[in-house]
Amino acid sequence: MVYTKEEFANKVKDIQGQSWYKNPIGFGIARLDRGQLNPQKVLQATYPVVNWDENFGSAAIFMDALKEAGIDVDTTKSELVCDMSDLFLTACIESFRPYIPEARGEDHKNVQLISHLASLPIETGLTADNFKVIFIFEDENPQSVETAYLKLYALSTGKAELRGVNLNGAFGLLHNVAWSGNTPIELDWLRANELDLKLSGKYPTIDMVDKFPRLLSHVIPADNTRILDSSKVRFGAQLAAGTTVMPGASYINFNAGTLGAVMVEGRISSSAIVGAGSDVGGGASILGVLSGTDGNPISIGENTLLGANSTTGIPLGDACIVDGGISIFAGTKISISDDQIAKIQEANPDAKLSNLMRADALQGLKGIHFRQDSQTGAYMAMRSTREVKLNAELH
Repeated sequence: MVYTKEEFANKVKDIQGQSWYKNPIGFGIARLDRGQLNPQKVLQATYPVVNWDENFGSAAIFMDALKEAGIDVDTTKSELVCDMSDLFLTACIESFRPYIPEARGEDHKNVQLISHLASLPIETGLTADNFKVIFIFEDENPQSVETAYLKLYALSTGKAELRGVNLNGAFGLLHNVAWSGNTPIELDWLRANELDLKLSGKYPTIDMVDKFPRLLSHVIPADNTRILDSSKVRFGAQLAAGTTVMPGASYINFNAGTLGAVMVEGRISSSAIVGAGSDVGGGASILGVLSGTDGNPISIGENTLLGANSTTGIPLGDACIVDGGISIFAGTKISISDDQIAKIQEANPDAKLSNLMRADALQGLKGIHFRQDSQTGAYMAMRSTREVKLNAELH
């Protein structure tokens, strides 16, 4: 029994000192949505609390409670997906006892979670089978829907850096389902029940069919972040505070996003990152690693403008401009006049420049304005003289 915070600290220290114990990278308790036809198929995992490289005291208590409940906790594996039981919850409550009275708001979220689960009303219809306890010990390819979702949560909540987690193989784990609001529905179940559902007027409103839910189905954004169309941001994207995502041609894929206040009216493909103060113009596209960058992830610097309907396939530094309607790819030939070479060199002293270069030789440089000669069609690079500044009232 644990009655004081000192006893809690001693218990955690004892657990963490045992040979089997290992601090997880991430852990949490997930509520599962299962297939309507095949309950073994996990359609979605929802994490009320996401722990990522933090809260190791709670991790120790969870692991010890699982062992007390008869679960084999093998920390030599890259991940663990464990059954939850009343024995587990009771063991956690006994250990968390000193913190239960003060677990409110943002304080002691894991204690709050255990307390809620232990007193879950029968009317909810939820049982222990609806929940799992998940740990990630090594950042290897995810092996379950539960761990894939935990990694997506870590990205979307900003607890993990963009491009900072291994999502290889996640697509193969997640099921393609019909989404009605935040409820995933097996496509096979819809097909099997289509006649009855339509005759009874109970056929659900299907918002989309995809393997990923929308960001806003799982994540509450910062107060000064605006998303005007929920379909424009996929779960696993990361939006820094102050980002505005307009409707229309905008879209932000998973493992992509912004590092500060950014205006998004174009497409930020998977693995692409946009720096603070930048503007992705209407219909502009930043290529992802699977769409023409030869595996080169694209980072856009701060205070950079991508003009309407432009395409960017190389990383850009701070204070750059890509004119509307033009496409800059790695192999695009760029001409630079002698006087512009000198001006660009001032902002990038280490750059090696010539009068005709491939665009990828200019990647990451600051203050470059990419333009196209309206008479010859030639692409040009010039020193940008315009300051890209977002309207502070909008962000």
